[in-house]
Amino acid sequence: MSPLSKIQLHQIFNKLDKNGDGLVCTDELMWLLERIGVRTNRVELERFVGEEALNAVDFLFFYEALTIGGGGSLVREKYDLETRDEVLEMDLRRAFRVFDLNGDGYISGDELRVALSGLGLWDEDCGADCEAMIAAYDSNSDGFLDFHELKDMMFV
Repeated sequence: MSPLSKIQLHQIFNKLDKNGDGLVCTDELMWLLERIGVRTNRVELERFVGEEALNAVDFLFFYEALTIGGGGSLVREKYDLETRDEVLEMDLRRAFRVFDLNGDGYISGDELRVALSGLGLWDEDCGADCEAMIAAYDSNSDGFLDFHELKDMMFV
């Protein structure tokens, strides 16, 4: 599979979301996988997805898991991990990438604001300052959160 941009993935997601509820169900995912030549069965797909439907962010993670998996078993990435800590680390890395919009390995105040707005979690009226939120966990005082600082924040 050749890499697709986030814009292309959002376009695919929107076309798959026929009823406009913001979710793509496993039936729609099965249809897509069959069309692109990925061989799997419904039980394996449902185990891999872990839910009845994916929202847009989860769909991006789903695509990433397929491309990282290199065409092997659909469940390899999620279920071959040996410990709960590895699963948690993988989930935190995925969450980090949602906020690291430019992919430089750091989350800035602007990236946090844009990502929270895109997820519908930012309200300009709340008065919260993204730079102050970052500063609270910015252990090296560089004005950004790296993955380890985010991880430390999540375990406070």
